[in-house]
Amino acid sequence: MNLTSLATDNITEMLTTIVKFTQTREKILIKNIINVHSPGFVPQELEVDEFSILLNHAIEEHVRNQRLVLCDTENIKFGAGGSLELKPIVDVQGEKLLLENQDEYIEWQIDKLWENLLSQKVAAELLRQKEDEFAQINC
Repeated sequence: MNLTSLATDNITEMLTTIVKFTQTREKILIKNIINVHSPGFVPQELEVDEFSILLNHAIEEHVRNQRLVLCDTENIKFGAGGSLELKPIVDVQGEKLLLENQDEYIEWQIDKLWENLLSQKVAAELLRQKEDEFAQINC
């Protein structure tokens, strides 16, 4: 699915942004699992709560004024054409858990992967529905 070509309205742009965020997060979480036995490895994560807050503010703005306003933070930057720049952070809780109990750490990373996958699937399915609606209108 070409995500950039789908950004035709505010809701589509929001869903596209969620898919991009979750795709990037998935790569980071997988890397966290793969490197569990690497000496000196420090787990990373994206600012999930920060991203959620930004989306909530954007949705509120959309409801009030029918426009999408996505504000940059230190770790999340929105660019032209729907681009998204995400800066991973050190996962302090993950780092502590990794040192204490590697099995629990891996389980926790897998739980985060499942949660992330669910968010990605929901956003992707909503995008597919919007794409189908657009295709029906243009037939």
